[in-house]
Amino acid sequence: MAVKSLKLIVLSVILLVPFLKTESQNTPKYRVAVCDWMILKRQKLGEFALARQINADGVEMDMGPLGNRVLFDNRFRNVIDANVFKHTADSLGVEVPSIAMSGFFAQNFIIRENYVELLKDCFNTMKIFNSKIAFLPLGGCGNDWKKEGAMHDSLVGRLHVAGEMALKRGFVVAIRTAMDAKYDIKLLKQINSKGVKIYYNFQDAADSQRDICKELKRLGRENIAQIHASNTDSVILRYDNEINLPKIKRTLDRMGWSGWLVVERSRDVKRVKDVKYNFGSNVEYLKEVFWEKK
Repeated sequence: MAVKSLKLIVLSVILLVPFLKTESQNTPKYRVAVCDWMILKRQKLGEFALARQINADGVEMDMGPLGNRVLFDNRFRNVIDANVFKHTADSLGVEVPSIAMSGFFAQNFIIRENYVELLKDCFNTMKIFNSKIAFLPLGGCGNDWKKEGAMHDSLVGRLHVAGEMALKRGFVVAIRTAMDAKYDIKLLKQINSKGVKIYYNFQDAADSQRDICKELKRLGRENIAQIHASNTDSVILRYDNEINLPKIKRTLDRMGWSGWLVVERSRDVKRVKDVKYNFGSNVEYLKEVFWEKK
């Protein structure tokens, strides 16, 4: 009964979403995705239809909550669910460029005993959806790791293990440190694995009043796996004076970087619950700037 219900949902979603021209024959240098947990569709089948409705090219899917659980609350360990979601994404032409372990915004990656098992769970999910980037935020690790010492050494060691695991499967672990480019470059050298890169976030730079373009250039093309192209909630990107998208595009063009720009936040606080307006507007503006005709 459950299988029949899921199949009916898939068919309904496909029929309800109008056909849109895909970019498969001429893939843009920059593509735009949204975070499924921020559009209130974490591991929900409707995330792909919503992505198409707001003209996003992809969805950054989350592994599910972690909290006190042993593993992520990840429905894709269920083969039937995984197949239905993959079929729906493919049918609607929505890609899954990355899988997020957002549970580590709150949980400490440094002291989690089964971190290898959690990474394997993420990598297995990435394989299902042909994703290449695993997003690992370090927000739950506190601040002690940011200075030299035992906590820092432990984090470096674990990230080296994570990077080498990822490399063997053709993946990259993209870490969000919230630190400046100088620190990130030093950290990557210490980690010493090509399987770990930086997940750059505009909000982190804006919060610390750092120059985004200077930071991007300092990090360099090879060290940036993916970009969260949004700011904290205040206004949508088009009206955000802290994020100069045309200048950022020129910088990335000169660097020769290409990849996914993922919208995480930048919601209008006066309409914070209006998902289609906020994320649709941000996707529209990103494409207006990054897909401009030369």
